[in-house]
Amino acid sequence: MTQNQFSIFETELNVRPDDIDMFNHVHNSKYLDYVLAARYEQMEKFYGMSWEKFSEQGFGWVVAKVIINFKRPLKMGDKMIVRTGILEMNEKGSNVQFEIINKTTGKVSSDGIFEYVMIDLQTQRSCKVTEEMIKAYSI
Repeated sequence: MTQNQFSIFETELNVRPDDIDMFNHVHNSKYLDYVLAARYEQMEKFYGMSWEKFSEQGFGWVVAKVIINFKRPLKMGDKMIVRTGILEMNEKGSNVQFEIINKTTGKVSSDGIFEYVMIDLQTQRSCKVTEEMIKAYSI
């Protein structure tokens, strides 16, 4: 992962039976779920800005673009570390880098970048990220 002024956080997750596809490894769509689950936990635990807090203020984050590099498969019974960190944060949104690491082997299973945009929940249109939010995420 790219080291910069922003912190990198980790969340541990397990491969579940319903994550497995017909080739006996984790289906590619599940990697999105893993990153989103980790970010959900990390928003509250590390930033003090939970998903619910955004909603209460009338805002939400939506994914505008995702780049995923699949390197090694995860399989049933694997434990993983989902490591994420902000690459860029500005009034338009944020770019979040991630790695999913097989805990047993220590090898990267996938990595990439999520591009998030802030939306106004009432209008469902993009809006500016407030200074308070930028400050909360700039750790």
